[in-house]
Amino acid sequence: MSEDSGRRLDSNPLRILDSKDPGDIRINSGAPAFDLYLNEPSREFSGRVLSGLDALGIRHRVNPRLVRGLDYYTHTVFEFVTTDLGAQGTVLAGGRYDGLVEVMGGPSMPGVGWAAGIERLAILIDEPPAPTRPIALVPLGEAAEQVALKLGEALRDAGLVVELTYSGNLQRRMRRADRINARAAILIGDNELAQNAATVRDLDSGAQELVPLGDLPARLKALAG
Repeated sequence: MSEDSGRRLDSNPLRILDSKDPGDIRINSGAPAFDLYLNEPSREFSGRVLSGLDALGIRHRVNPRLVRGLDYYTHTVFEFVTTDLGAQGTVLAGGRYDGLVEVMGGPSMPGVGWAAGIERLAILIDEPPAPTRPIALVPLGEAAEQVALKLGEALRDAGLVVELTYSGNLQRRMRRADRINARAAILIGDNELAQNAATVRDLDSGAQELVPLGDLPARLKALAG
């Protein structure tokens, strides 16, 4: 038995089952599984946990050598593991500790907790999709601003990302549209209001067209692809 496991015989013997020392592993291979020695309440509790996992379709494997490093755990301990990270396959681990709050001076209260490796979880996450390019809504004049408020809400309800740009002259606002990588700019001035329409400028091609206000959601969704 390794020196570390020798010390643990008195302080935390279950940790010996989790030892990575080759000699300890050989000893552990012949040790009885501790789930064979559960009392009846613990056996019933374990059975309910496993039945719940089965009911939810969560794949699991009972590991008779799984232990946690602290002795306040009661009943179930668990690990979430993956085969996508090589030897460092555990990404989350924890367990149940019904007596911990009371030990710390609080009321009798059941509890469960876990800790996760944020770097390992990050490695497992797929690359996020590219952000949706916004539509820059550029009202020119007070009357146009009133129309733009309602139009912006209608476009958002249609699933588009809209940013209203009020400050500065037209050139400054178009520069801001470029900075936010807008897909198109909607220009509304007195001429557009007179025709109940808006000028839609494709910021990729530079082309622009006059579009009736009622047709804007469909036209912009088609433009956004």
